[in-house]
Amino acid sequence: MRKFTKNTGFKLPSSRTTSQEPSLHFGNEEASPGTPLYRKKLDGGILAEANKDGTIYVDESVEPGSEKEREILMHEMKHLTDIKVGRLAYEDEWIKWDGQKYPREKGKILYEGEWVAEGEKVFPWERR
Repeated sequence: MRKFTKNTGFKLPSSRTTSQEPSLHFGNEEASPGTPLYRKKLDGGILAEANKDGTIYVDESVEPGSEKEREILMHEMKHLTDIKVGRLAYEDEWIKWDGQKYPREKGKILYEGEWVAEGEKVFPWERR
């Protein structure tokens, strides 16, 4: 699976989010209408974030309608599905995957005894 950020893959945002005017589709009429898509500047090289409120943030550097955007959005939709079915959950201090809670701080997650940058493919929720 490809990484979709400059430095890390998927990064769950903090539980505090801001809102802007959404785009209600993925750049074309066939793509998942009803999933609000917000284009904004994301920090730390992050190209996209799936939010627990059902929205997706995409960095403004991603070209709308591009193949890269499509791949990114397909990846983020998997995370949204996992959140909706209860497989994935998060707050600022932790991430929970399949019932297992992992501490989270400063852009890293404690996984198998090591602090690993969010978005790395070592995490089971990223390998899907």
